[in-house]
Amino acid sequence: MKHAIVASALLALSLGAAAETPKGDAERGRLAFGQCRTCHYPEKTYGDHNGPNLYGIFGRKAGSVASYAYYSEEMKKAGFDWTPELLDFWLANMGKFLPGSTMVVFQTTPQQRADIIEYLKQFKD
Repeated sequence: MKHAIVASALLALSLGAAAETPKGDAERGRLAFGQCRTCHYPEKTYGDHNGPNLYGIFGRKAGSVASYAYYSEEMKKAGFDWTPELLDFWLANMGKFLPGSTMVVFQTTPQQRADIIEYLKQFKD
């Protein structure tokens, strides 16, 4: 199941690769992340909130923050590591990609997603 989910996402990503991806801007991303901050913090020292902390998200296995106890079963079993491309796909397809997750669905533009991703890239060791 998890391999089919990731394979479907990667296929969709490769099919959409022809579309121009906007260049992200971390400062715009900080502002756009405001809607995400309702549930998530990217700062290392803030811990979890209504959602898991996003510090060091890129390269981390989905559903794996040990201190966060409220992952959906689908997220716990997803079996992939977060990349900027998968986060973009997730944000563009909320409610469709891992539909059993408990994340609140909201709309983002390609530019907002690129900016949020650029902002989150700063939060790592």
